[in-house]
Order: sequence, then C-alpha cells, then structure tokens
Amino acid sequence: MTPVTDAPAPLPRLLIEPVVRAALVEDLGRAGDITTMSVVPADARAGGVIAARQAGVVAGLDCGLIAFALIDPSLRLEVHRPDASRIAAGERIATVSGLARGILMAERVALNFLCHLSGVATATADLVEAVTGYRARITCTRKTTPGLRALEKHAVRAGGGISHRFGLDDGVLIKDNHIAAAGGIRPAIERARRTIGHMVKIEVEVESLVQLAEALAAGVDAVLLDNMVPAMLAEAVAMIGGRAISEASGRITRETVAAVAATGVDVISIGWITHSAPALDLGLDWEPTPV
Repeated sequence: MTPVTDAPAPLPRLLIEPVVRAALVEDLGRAGDITTMSVVPADARAGGVIAARQAGVVAGLDCGLIAFALIDPSLRLEVHRPDASRIAAGERIATVSGLARGILMAERVALNFLCHLSGVATATADLVEAVTGYRARITCTRKTTPGLRALEKHAVRAGGGISHRFGLDDGVLIKDNHIAAAGGIRPAIERARRTIGHMVKIEVEVESLVQLAEALAAGVDAVLLDNMVPAMLAEAVAMIGGRAISEASGRITRETVAAVAATGVDVISIGWITHSAPALDLGLDWEPTPV
C-alpha cells in the first residue's frame, strides 16, 4: 500500500522514549508482569505479528517498537508498513520475535500507542479526503491528551493534516476571553504587537462579521471564524479578500467538513481528531515460533 501522504519526519527518540517508558512503568506496577513471569518459561521463544483488523492509516509505530526494545533489547523487530501507510484489514504492520516474556510484557503498551495514534491518523486522513479539491487544509488544535501532544500531532501529519500552535508560546491566538480582558479587539491586537517578536503571527477569534471587520482593520495575520454557518463563512472569506489567513472552527464533522471547505477558507481546525478519534483496531497475533 502507498502512504496516504509523504510520511512526516520521524520524531526524535529523545522525545518518544520518556513517554513510552512512563507508560511501561505504569503498566508494570510495583512487581512487574506477575502473570507472564509465573506462567511463561524464561527460555521460551515466540513471534508476534502486529496486524490490522480494520482498514486505516498507520501512526505511532516508533512508540510500539520502542516499547518492545525497552523491555527486551534483544527482540528482533521488523517494520512492514511505516507511519503514514494506508493499510487494509489483515495486513501486517510489523513483526517481533525473540523471548516470549519480553513480547508479552510490552504488548499492551505497544498496542495502546499504535491503536490510538493510528486512529488519529485515520480520522485525519478521512477528513483530508473529504475536502479534496478545495484549498482548505485540515489542522489539529491544542486539544490533545496531556503528555501525548507531540505524538498526536505527529499522527495528524501522518494522516495528511497540519498542526496549529504546538503550545502557548509559538503564536498569538486572541480568543473571546482575551478580548474581554483587554477591553476589545483593537486594544488586544495593539498590545500583542508591542510585545511579540517580528517572527510571531497574530490570530484573532471572531464570532460575527462586525468583529471580523474590526480585526481586519486592526491588522491581523489570521482570523479564526468560530461556529459560523457556511453562508456566513463564505461572506467572511469574501470580506477577508486574502488579507489574512481564514480559519474555520467549531463543531465540524466528517459530514459537514466539505460544505465548510467549499466556502473558500484556508484552514479547518478540528479538535476531536486528537481528543476523541476512535482507536484503530490493531492486534498482535501470537506465533509460537519466531517469525
């Protein structure tokens, strides 16, 4: 199968390993895997095939492989479908072979990462496909699982999407509460301009065409058009006229995303692709002899 998109550059192991290590520590608890250690002989060898039980897009493979390697560095790992690959039900994604104890102890953590992150990539790819032919790009938000932001945003890229701000420190996004606290849209923008560096962009969230006009008059790099119906979005895009990046957001689903894209917006941001995407059904099929 061909990738759904050009695969994003792998995340550095330095970023991934602490997250995976913490998950293993959580799972092993105070005494380790007492089931495996008491039931499986120390010298038993086996193989496992990580396979898809439904079609989707792979993401998080490095997390899974690192989980096995941390438990037992002697395990043999082989990748068949890298991140960003479209997979069909029944396809092999990776194989692992070696001492059975190590495979069993790492299995659940490896699959937790793979199923969740592949679910994020699959949901993203589905939305990207739905807006094919339009200029709009699908982006995630900061609505990520605490501690997993880098991994989930990587999964979005594996699905063909892009990333919004990574955190609070890499872009100014002035929302409704900021506007209220600052005393209005223009004062908020002016204060931000006096404070930030020349490389930082400013985006303002607006809920009406009146607010949009005020934001454009004050000069912004992007406008977040929040919870607007397609007719209003189209009017907003016409008002912007290319003077700023237009971003649509708010309660957008697979069923409505094409209508939003048809309005001409540049970006469609969707929080649920990271915080609520269904896990992709993947499993480890046991083989009593090494693969």
